[in-house]
Amino acid sequence: MIALPPELLPQLGDGLWHLFAVFLRVSALVSLLPAFGERSIPTRVKLGISVAFTLIILPATPAPIPAPGLLPMVRLIVTEILIGVALGLGLRLFVLALQTAGSIAAQATSLSQILGGAAADPVPAMGYVLTLAGLTLAVLLGLHVHVAQFLIHSYMLFPMGVAPAVSDLSEWGVQRIARSFSLAFSLAMPLVIASLIYNLALGVINRAMPQLMVAFVGAPAITFAGLFLLFAGTPLILSVWADALFSFIVNPVGASR
Repeated sequence: MIALPPELLPQLGDGLWHLFAVFLRVSALVSLLPAFGERSIPTRVKLGISVAFTLIILPATPAPIPAPGLLPMVRLIVTEILIGVALGLGLRLFVLALQTAGSIAAQATSLSQILGGAAADPVPAMGYVLTLAGLTLAVLLGLHVHVAQFLIHSYMLFPMGVAPAVSDLSEWGVQRIARSFSLAFSLAMPLVIASLIYNLALGVINRAMPQLMVAFVGAPAITFAGLFLLFAGTPLILSVWADALFSFIVNPVGASR
């Protein structure tokens, strides 16, 4: 057995503690990360992704100053997990925005029950298609590279072991949730407008010709219009969503204002 010199043992302990502290924030974020943290991804794969991100960003993160005692260690562990979960929720809200936009569009165009249980989360077909397409686009645009940069920059916004103020964190969370619903409604706006025009036209025709069963004529029309708008508007919807996602990654604090 090879014996290590006594002077290397403190350095080895500090290096392992640094690795563990970085892994705490990274693993908490990866558990909520779009595409890499989905519920359909096995836990072992998520663990491997967390280790890979940890090894990538470890050289660029400042090493924590090990404080003696159990309480400082517990405080550091809880703080790093809290920061990772907060940043992961900020990213996860963009996936929820796509799902909400799909639900709004599906309800507006009477397509809410088709393939409703095809995803891990019970969402309509439009929400499932938009979510899957958005996650695929994000990965193709280099989501993993942007997330690595995001994690490195997070140590400038939230230094290791320094817990954010509760008031600032709650205000930031409320802004992110409000921004998520605003983005979802903006993405579904074309189909909501089409539904409004359809219902107005249907009401006028019904008043003009009460004997005509306008529901039987209008149901195929709104279905076809909804599918056509989904086909034609998905590139623009995903472009707006991707820009919002990567704007948040670049500036997670200012993106909500």
